[in-house]
Amino acid sequence: KPILLQGHERSITQIKYNREGDLLFTVAKDPIVNVWYSINGERLGTYNGHTGAVWCVDADWDTRHVLTGSADNSCRLWDCETGKQLALVKTNSAVRTCGFDFGGNIIMFSTDKQMGYQCFVSFFDLRDPSQIESDEPYMKIPCNESKITSAVWGPLGEFIIAGHENGELNQFSAKSGEVLVNVKEHTKQINDIQTSRDMTMFITASKDNTAKLFDATTLEHQKSFRTERPVNSAALSPIFDHVVLGGGQEAMDVTTTSTRIGKFEARFFHLGVEEEFGRIKGHFGPINSVAFHPDGKSYSSGGEDGYVRIHYFDPQYFEFEFEV
Repeated sequence: KPILLQGHERSITQIKYNREGDLLFTVAKDPIVNVWYSINGERLGTYNGHTGAVWCVDADWDTRHVLTGSADNSCRLWDCETGKQLALVKTNSAVRTCGFDFGGNIIMFSTDKQMGYQCFVSFFDLRDPSQIESDEPYMKIPCNESKITSAVWGPLGEFIIAGHENGELNQFSAKSGEVLVNVKEHTKQINDIQTSRDMTMFITASKDNTAKLFDATTLEHQKSFRTERPVNSAALSPIFDHVVLGGGQEAMDVTTTSTRIGKFEARFFHLGVEEEFGRIKGHFGPINSVAFHPDGKSYSSGGEDGYVRIHYFDPQYFEFEFEV
């Protein structure tokens, strides 16, 4: 049976394990940032301070700091252990994505194109406290064409990979800010990007009903996973050639279609043959975020229903892999 985490009143926007996998961070369209023990689903605590929906969360390499971005036009840095707010960066529009680089010293976040402000990616070096105090990032990249809907750091913190509303992928240098590579494999918005454990590959989840696997350095397209509905999130297993996809209809279309109870499934695909081999039911609304535990023995999903479910795989799952 899955472990059910009930810590949010609104739909989940992102869930994220720390590097060791002992903690699971969850954020939703309410102002609460929760952290849970992944082993038993016990809530460790909350990070309080945001006043709007929280779109994104990340933890650094040694789980000392937590970063969150919110629709209250702020990006906040927290002390993971105590829940104390360490820094607050005010922005002109909602913060959509955020992330620590590999060393945990540099943060990046992207802001939405709204209220007459364009979309920007900002980079702050936490080793220089004056940058945050004066609200002066060491680099700020404007994105005029299409706003960023998802972004992650690439390997070694040399660049970030950003997915846009129009389906484009861009690689931005973290040193110069220039676009290193640009590809367009998706036809619609990219909802989520997650890297493989070793950062050599990443998977995108798009509104065009597909998830795609890319090489992180060259942005070369390698695999496609097709479904009948928009894909909101996709994650790569750290130990097997497996992909989990979470999706469903647009939240606003859900009430207008007949549903079997809890029919919103997480779908498992095999990476090599691009074929679906399993589904796990459970959520009462579209799945907005999926994540594999770093040890590959469990995965979690967060849904439009406000619940987060931690699923531990049965022993057969680990035997099955060797027959494929």
